[in-house]
Amino acid sequence: MPGPLVGIRVIELAAIGPVPFCGMMLADMGADVIRIDRPGGGTALGAVVDVCGRGKRSVAIDLKSTRGTELALRMVAAADVVIEGFRPGVAERLGVGPDEASRVNEYLVYGRMTGWGQEGPMANMAGHDINYIALAGALGAIGEEGPVPPLNLVGDYGGGAMYLLSGVLAALVERQTSKRGQVVDAAMVDGTASLMTPTYQLKAAGLWEDARHSNLLDGGAPFYRTYQTSDGGYMAVGALEPQFYSRLLELLGLDAADRAAQMDPSGWPQLESDLAAAFAAQPRNHWESLFSGEDACVTPVLSLEEAPAHEQNQARNTFMTTTGNPDPAPAPRFSRTLSGVSRGAPAIGADTREVLGELGLTASEIDSLAVASVVEALV
Repeated sequence: MPGPLVGIRVIELAAIGPVPFCGMMLADMGADVIRIDRPGGGTALGAVVDVCGRGKRSVAIDLKSTRGTELALRMVAAADVVIEGFRPGVAERLGVGPDEASRVNEYLVYGRMTGWGQEGPMANMAGHDINYIALAGALGAIGEEGPVPPLNLVGDYGGGAMYLLSGVLAALVERQTSKRGQVVDAAMVDGTASLMTPTYQLKAAGLWEDARHSNLLDGGAPFYRTYQTSDGGYMAVGALEPQFYSRLLELLGLDAADRAAQMDPSGWPQLESDLAAAFAAQPRNHWESLFSGEDACVTPVLSLEEAPAHEQNQARNTFMTTTGNPDPAPAPRFSRTLSGVSRGAPAIGADTREVLGELGLTASEIDSLAVASVVEALV
């Protein structure tokens, strides 16, 4: 598909989590994303359901060998972007760090994804999404009684992959003027803290209590939370503005006159009790039908199984089927340079011969490298 990044070549050093997701986004936008995999390696998912591998090519190279490192640097020399998710210092030890890469390609944008950043007392410690969002203040603000992990959306993908993506794209734009590449240092703890800017702003203004389930947007307000229905389903209520709040009460048959002080927390416990009782009286499909087309900001809470079949998602083609399962479609959308999925996820080493051939290696040279276990080249 002719996306906005056609002509941009990206080398993705195989990793897990935010790096392959960032690579998928770049591939969806038309970039030629070549993933350097480990020979004999693989993923727990396999190519069939490896949605984040879509649109990419795979070259299997042993980066622990001198010849493998030389091959990787030849690929880097012909690329625009490298993205990697190793712990600090690992890429350098493999000989493919930013200094080595910039020596062969001064125009290269080198994107680095870590949890804690490239320096600091915790830089080399292991961690996962839950740890990074904990230190940024996000996890402590989410939940009711105790902190609840919001899947791994906030650290890995929101504060990680999307900040790496935006940094890489910004560096590519800047390169048009400077004619020079640079390193993009994306850390999940940094990105998560950045995502929390509006919340920290509210706290500084005295409009956010530093306690879970006590504020407008954390489930503390009865008009911004979920309610269980009689069949065990849930409805999401986001009636923040007065007009939406009034319509919510009208459709539920509650007396708006008695609820005039919407923003008075002293009345929230009773309002929550009344809303809970109202929603508990009918099944979810009753409320979904009642609130359909109404400006009350009330929607059903859909499961992963249900979401792809919803009429709004169907109308927008928000999901597509490329692996035999409903996969989220590329986003965002462009009016001229359409994003799309050019191919499914590759098997490890599926494109080794093609890519190395583009670098000028002959078939016999590739065979020799395969025999020496420097590369894995599928026939």
